[in-house]
Amino acid sequence: MDTVFVRDLTIETIIGIYDHERTAKQTIVLDFDMSFDIGKAALSEDIEDALNYKTLTDTIKEFVEGSEYLLIETLAERIASIIIDDFGVAKVKLTLHKPNALSGSTDVGVVIERSAE
Repeated sequence: MDTVFVRDLTIETIIGIYDHERTAKQTIVLDFDMSFDIGKAALSEDIEDALNYKTLTDTIKEFVEGSEYLLIETLAERIASIIIDDFGVAKVKLTLHKPNALSGSTDVGVVIERSAE
């Protein structure tokens, strides 16, 4: 299986459990590694046969910007579900970074891997 990837997709959203996190948007950064067979697209050179990463990232950005989850774990699960269910991805490895969320650290986050079946 081939891999289509996106790195450093930066989005502003409400995320967190503390009162100050519920009123001001914070930055999250996403990385995706998505298992997708690119063979058909490579032969046809038709975007309809490809994993359209522009459409995928636009969808994710719109979803995340409108969300207000308490936990990054919940947000990561929802994003992985969209990628698999809406875009036909067989497997996704998603890293969700929440930079500057922890004093003394430049980055915290979660890494999840989910499959279609």
